[in-house]
Amino acid sequence: MAKPMTKSQLAAALAEEMGADRKTAGEALDGVINIITREVSAGGAVTLPGVGKIHCRERPGRMVRNPSTGAQFWKEADRAVKFTIAKALKDSVNG
Repeated sequence: MAKPMTKSQLAAALAEEMGADRKTAGEALDGVINIITREVSAGGAVTLPGVGKIHCRERPGRMVRNPSTGAQFWKEADRAVKFTIAKALKDSVNG
């Protein structure tokens, strides 16, 4: 299994793809990350065509169990970030 690409490696690859310098690509990447974070935090969703959809999901309150002690306790309702992978990406990986 290959090592995951780091942010600096992603910025370098983006710079090469755009034909720009690394600083510009890094700023563009930071901008995209900030937009996604702001939109999902506000309860919205962001679709990256060909990649997938990032959205926030509400989780109801529930009883949970500590696996090491076995003690049960009530966990309040919260929100979780979900990522749904696009069919095009699944097909390109498996095809």
